Amino acid sequence: MKKIISAMLAALMIMSLTACGGGNGGAADSGAADSGAASTPQDDLADVDTGDVANDPAVTLVYAEVNPLDTIVGKTGEHFKEKVEELSGGSITIDLQAAGVLGSENDVLDAMVGGSTSIDISRISAFALSGYGCQKSMLLSLPYTFESRDHWWKFANSDLAPEFLNEPQTLGLPLRGIFYGEEGFRHFFTKDPVADIGDLAGMKLRVSNDPVMNGLVEGLGASPTVVSFGELYSALQTGVVDGAEQPIANYKSNAFPEVANNLILDGHTLGAIQVVICDNAWNKLTEAQQAVLYEAGKDTQAFNASLSEDAENEVLEQLKSEGCNVVDVADKTPWAEAVQSVVADNTKGLEDLYQQLVDMK
Repeated sequence: MKKIISAMLAALMIMSLTACGGGNGGAADSGAADSGAASTPQDDLADVDTGDVANDPAVTLVYAEVNPLDTIVGKTGEHFKEKVEELSGGSITIDLQAAGVLGSENDVLDAMVGGSTSIDISRISAFALSGYGCQKSMLLSLPYTFESRDHWWKFANSDLAPEFLNEPQTLGLPLRGIFYGEEGFRHFFTKDPVADIGDLAGMKLRVSNDPVMNGLVEGLGASPTVVSFGELYSALQTGVVDGAEQPIANYKSNAFPEVANNLILDGHTLGAIQVVICDNAWNKLTEAQQAVLYEAGKDTQAFNASLSEDAENEVLEQLKSEGCNVVDVADKTPWAEAVQSVVADNTKGLEDLYQQLVDMK
């Protein structure tokens, strides 16, 4: 369904490049990066005078978050809300709807791409956009790409990052990225203890029908099993799946230790996130209000960077004190080697760009 929606939107974009307000005047480059070659939407609004923004027409923007407010991404959403409302002088109100009350991440994205006016902004996993043809976003989710948080933030704060963040617009999708963040490295958790990679053999591990995740799980010798996030707790409880993967804070906040109390710190993927706004909402804003969103986004990106590691370490200590079986992975080389085909298959035509990411470590 996503591919059909994407194809229809792309076709419309070809007929009318202005329909989604998008792009830098040309098709997206699928090869090496050309960062800095053209101004970005963020650049275009950098000098807008926001002095009278408090007097602009009042607007409420609904922000969807699938996780609870006590998670890293929940706190990031709260900070963004507060900063937008402060910088806009109250002319923008952010209605933050957390804990998945507006649906799963995929449901929310489908609605936004499909033109729904009920959801304006959403925090998404960066790899979620790969289902809509965003190849650059897919690179961010490839296993063992980012060696550390430092590595990720070197990218997120680099001149290359806007090229990735603005990819939906260059493809004609009615979405635009506001800022990047992260929610920690993602790790596997299971019902039965896992001491090393070999213990995953034959296990049914939950995936969200993402080709990269499917390949990752298969490469590790397990069986990918599609289960929606909202049904994951019961699927673990009833044995539909033997395990899944999440960032540490989300693992605890969603009570998964109650049904799968074994956490192996393989750190296969950094939980790269971004906040996106749909064009229906963007076009309701004045230029000053648009500039406020980007300014609040920059501030929130810095907030997320300062929050994430400390929050994650605190949660990890809580898990250990509560009896969670936490297993560290001292050498991730066998894990990375087991999934090299996934990396190779998903970087074809983008090898140079991917190498730029890897070299930022």
